[in-house]
Amino acid sequence: MPRPPHGSPHGSPHGSPHGSPHGSPHGLLALLSLLVAATALALGPAAPSGAGTPPTGAPPAWWEPVARPAPDSAVGVTGEPFRGTDAQGRVRGFVDAHNHIMSNEAFGGRLICGKPFSERGVADALKDCPEHYPDGSLALFDFITGGGDGRHDPDGWPTFADWPAHDSLTHQQNYYAWIERAWRGGQRVLVNDLVTNGVICSVYFFKDRGCDEMESIRLQARRTYEMQDYVDRMYGGPGKGWFRIVTDSAQAREVVRQGRLAVVLGVETSEPFGCKQVLDVARCDRGDIDRGLDELHRLGVRSMFLCHKFDNALCGVRFDSGALGTAINVGQFLSTGTFWRTEPCTGPQHDNPIGGASSPGAEAKLPPGTTVPAYAENARCNTRGLTDLGEYAVRGMMSRGMMLEIDHMSVKAAGRALDILESEAYPGVLSSHSWMDADWTERVYRLGGFIAQYMHGSEQFTAEARRTDALRARYGVGYGYGTDMNGVGGWPAPRGADTADPVRYPFRTADGGSVVDRQTTGERTWDVNEDGAAHHGLVPDWLEDIRVTGGQDVVDDLLLGAESYLRTWAASQRHEPAANLAAGAPAAASSSEWWDPFAGHGPGKAVDGDTRTRWASEWSDDQWLRVDLGAPRTVERVTLDWEDAYAKAYRVEVSADGRTWRTAWSTASGDGGLDTARFAATQARYIRVHGVERGTRWGYSLREVGVHGGAG
Repeated sequence: MPRPPHGSPHGSPHGSPHGSPHGSPHGLLALLSLLVAATALALGPAAPSGAGTPPTGAPPAWWEPVARPAPDSAVGVTGEPFRGTDAQGRVRGFVDAHNHIMSNEAFGGRLICGKPFSERGVADALKDCPEHYPDGSLALFDFITGGGDGRHDPDGWPTFADWPAHDSLTHQQNYYAWIERAWRGGQRVLVNDLVTNGVICSVYFFKDRGCDEMESIRLQARRTYEMQDYVDRMYGGPGKGWFRIVTDSAQAREVVRQGRLAVVLGVETSEPFGCKQVLDVARCDRGDIDRGLDELHRLGVRSMFLCHKFDNALCGVRFDSGALGTAINVGQFLSTGTFWRTEPCTGPQHDNPIGGASSPGAEAKLPPGTTVPAYAENARCNTRGLTDLGEYAVRGMMSRGMMLEIDHMSVKAAGRALDILESEAYPGVLSSHSWMDADWTERVYRLGGFIAQYMHGSEQFTAEARRTDALRARYGVGYGYGTDMNGVGGWPAPRGADTADPVRYPFRTADGGSVVDRQTTGERTWDVNEDGAAHHGLVPDWLEDIRVTGGQDVVDDLLLGAESYLRTWAASQRHEPAANLAAGAPAAASSSEWWDPFAGHGPGKAVDGDTRTRWASEWSDDQWLRVDLGAPRTVERVTLDWEDAYAKAYRVEVSADGRTWRTAWSTASGDGGLDTARFAATQARYIRVHGVERGTRWGYSLREVGVHGGAG
């Protein structure tokens, strides 16, 4: 779900509902329609698409279809899409880091109406759900999310009187020809997040399938591959289309170099692998996580969220606000048996305020006598962070070279996840649609991660981009956007046809090679000045609006997005954990707790590779733990996994002989958790963690100490 920078979230359950099922034809008439459509696809010339038509007798250019369905949507972009690399060898192009092409298959199959493609043609793909006829009165999710009466003209093709629109949350926005327009306008990477929510599915009146989240994820993955085949047939056969699903960064880089669209599969669901919790008891184990990650990897998934909207067995979530927050909190109760719990935040980061706005429709779903609790204004953070199972899942993703999405994680969970990634120098971290606390931005860039902003209006998008452009310049990275199309979030409204600085049609794409005119589907033509970002085909128009209102430099940062995203992905794939030089090494300490002779908390427990054991000192400030590496080694990173009894002030010291010590790193603001001390590479045989000031009334307690000689 989107969140305006420094503000409350807007929109509705992100990773949202979706639309009409892929039905099969019935009767002779339907069969005849199917045959006609198939014949047109195989033999017929493209209907006017706005993408250009080669001269009669001339072979089509690589970017032109040989057999577009007729009738179909126009595209409205002419000229060759840019390809290749720049003078520095970098690929170019925009990144939509958060989209839901197939969410019409989620939430029981009837929440998002319409399909991104259909073998039966555009009239079948772009039609409303049956229950929306005759006037949209039963468009219940529009009623809940928009606060109106839900009424609309239900007809899609060919009139499109009321949808798609920037504020229509339950209609298809990702028709393939609209995505094609975005590609022709310069988009080169698109992350298709497979999405669903079992609770929304179960409480929504209309559905034509079950609510198992993993079954929906499997179906959406299959449909994405089917869409690739559909586009390929238009362009002459397997591998010839512009829509290319990629499963490694090198493959993606080659697709972008060719000027095509690299499509990455991600997952955003509330209970991945069935990892829900009920009354704070996990309903999954490590075996479920391993099997789930393996299956997703086989499906081609390379990035994912571990929690979304509801706390689960892996992590706590970042709250929603207002009436929407109340509705989601009801869903949390229905899913887990508990409402969100809050506590005062311990740092500058905070979760979104829940607020006390009523949501009568949602609250009616609660058992009699059950009410949504009130929350203290000074308690803005979720008590739930990253669980032990969540940590296991993070490390499982790292071992498979996958990228972790930290949007939707509570700050407690996101902070711990970043601690883990930093301890391993793992770059695979993404924030794809403005649902992360802004104070984490530099930590993400320092790791080598990638950040995209939600598709806000052009002026708001520019303001947020400028807030962080100095950081991007410092780390040499590009920027992205997350459209969240089909994600029930709301999209940029029109600035008005009478604005002083409108988008003027036709205009040239960012590279100057193609010409973009207004987009037409059926009898409807969209203009970003008057319609806003109504569907994915309006992405090039929205980008031009950013250039007009914000400046070319913002667009230039976005054009570097493809290169930066692929660098993050490549670094994740080739990451090799640095050897832990401290593993099993001799250890000594100034003192050890004596009162538990059965468990034992001696210094060796901090280097035994088992986070269930720990070294614990006596209860005084000046204490130390020393590790003997056995011989001089090159050291530049020390990781410290603190138990509850942590050091507020401490030093990491190095020595060649165990007698003369030099401080390599220090802090006076330790807050426990998992710390990573980085310093210039140095030769040392002995490493000492020297506690100066305790953070609690107890002593110092370390589960594990890691000593590493490289960045990993």
